[in-house]
Amino acid sequence: MSAGRRVTVAGAGALGLASALALADAGCRVTVCDPEPAGANASGVAAGMLAPVFEALLDPQALAHFGLLMAARDLWPALARRAGVDLDRSGALAIGAEAWLARTQAGARRLGVRLTERAPQDLAPGVSQAFRRALLTREDWRLEAPAALAQLRHAAQAAGVAFSTEAVTGRGDADLLVIATGAATAAATGGPTALADAAPELASLSPIKGHILTLADAPAPQVTIRGEGVYLTPAQGGLLVGATMEHGAADPTVDPARAAPLLAAAARLFPALADAAFTTAAGVRGATPDGLPMVGWSTAPGVLLAVGARRNGWLLAPLVARIVAAHVSGADAGAYAARLEPGRF
Repeated sequence: MSAGRRVTVAGAGALGLASALALADAGCRVTVCDPEPAGANASGVAAGMLAPVFEALLDPQALAHFGLLMAARDLWPALARRAGVDLDRSGALAIGAEAWLARTQAGARRLGVRLTERAPQDLAPGVSQAFRRALLTREDWRLEAPAALAQLRHAAQAAGVAFSTEAVTGRGDADLLVIATGAATAAATGGPTALADAAPELASLSPIKGHILTLADAPAPQVTIRGEGVYLTPAQGGLLVGATMEHGAADPTVDPARAAPLLAAAARLFPALADAAFTTAAGVRGATPDGLPMVGWSTAPGVLLAVGARRNGWLLAPLVARIVAAHVSGADAGAYAARLEPGRF
């Protein structure tokens, strides 16, 4: 059913590029439209964490979706091979106060997840001596977000996907439109956007702004560090420290006042970071009321949605892409498709 169908994908972030690649592999003629420069989106301003375990343990809204998050993570090796994306599977280490670690360990047991007790200094040199133990999982992975965007784009182009800087306002003369534009279609953006009227379900989206710091000269731990209200992860550009969750904020402009609390939280774990030089970036993501994306047919004819992944766009990208391609080709969309249907709101 998909062979030869003309599909416009609006948005060149993680969800849009992964969906475009899957659609091209299914035989569609795909054009990705995004007026922003490549990488200048929320997917590019991200730590690239594929972290179902600690997302479920540390984010109450994600807890109920642990099985879905793990299923999405398990699809990543195949997508990584297809697109040439490097996956870092070294894991993540929770470091914090004893009471917080105890709650984290108890939550892991309820999920059926094993966290291994480690001495924090073994994997994170420079950590404060106030912390005597830490909890490690190898189930949480990560990728380099800017590099992964470039690799997905290259793989899509090699598969025949065309790219345009045209701003999409609707389906036009394409057979299908896939909306994967993230916060650009969120209802609380303060004004109309090009796609605001393309699908009524977009009214369920709201924006969440996040700030992230890059410390170029800071020593990096061997694994991602999850702390109380902060994460630190090694990256090609330096140590990433994040991230804020500013609900309802839609302006992507950096607010310098948001940096100090993030750096202070990092310095509680690693005292040497207190005076570290840093740069600050901000991105805005779209979110639904239940924290899961909307993936599936809109009531608008010929329109598919792949929006609203909140803070887990990279993690969910291969699952979203598989469901989008299945809807277009008429294949089985899998066990989790019903939970992501846009009509649930």
